[in-house]
Amino acid sequence: MSPVNSHHLAIIGGSGCYGFPELCPHSVAAINTPYGVATGIIASAEHGARRVYFLPRHGQGHTVAPHKINYRANIWALKSLGVGKILALNAVGSIHSPPGTWFLPNQIIDYTYGREHTFYDDFNQKINHIEFTEPLNIHLINTLSQVLDATSLNVIAAGVYGCTQGPRLETAAEIQRLERDGCTMVGMTLMPEAALAAELSMAYVSLCLSVNWAAGKSTAPITFDAIAACLAQEHSRLSQHWNAIISALHEAAL
Repeated sequence: MSPVNSHHLAIIGGSGCYGFPELCPHSVAAINTPYGVATGIIASAEHGARRVYFLPRHGQGHTVAPHKINYRANIWALKSLGVGKILALNAVGSIHSPPGTWFLPNQIIDYTYGREHTFYDDFNQKINHIEFTEPLNIHLINTLSQVLDATSLNVIAAGVYGCTQGPRLETAAEIQRLERDGCTMVGMTLMPEAALAAELSMAYVSLCLSVNWAAGKSTAPITFDAIAACLAQEHSRLSQHWNAIISALHEAAL
């Protein structure tokens, strides 16, 4: 990929967040990448001298399962648009904190398999062993934490995201294993997305919403009606702060 002026911001929407017409009303023409086309229609808007893009990870209306998402096309397309910072929105099950809690994870354990997880799988390319000790950008974590601390949202600015294969939810024994490993939340979409962004030198941060207790952490059953209700309520509360979030992330020094 040719060098680009990577100073724009992208928001990747997860479950329950498939479009931001109030923030990004303009559709971007389909972008051909060496890995196919992006999972969903990319939208954009001017935000001062910069642009903000929105990409629905699961496509419009949640039509693409976590293990089927074309992560490489998504990240490549955003890079080609000049994106240098990514805010990923992720729905998670929580191991220690109740539904309705927002997390800014700072670590990842990857339990996925069989996903296209690198841009460097061609023998004609020089392999790029990216440094991934801190997989999520600490400067963006701190910036988001400062903005969200001034809101009424319940935010924990730390945590370990255990990324499972999906699309099924986990068993209680699997959650016990993840907890022993040090995970504080579980989801299905942070990897390989974060690693691919790192391969293209894009600063990446995740804002996760706990939409249910992880399996075995509550006596109540996990229902998708309850998950949908939590998503709707908390994203409505978050929407009041998008202008502040976008402005702060644009200005954040890396």
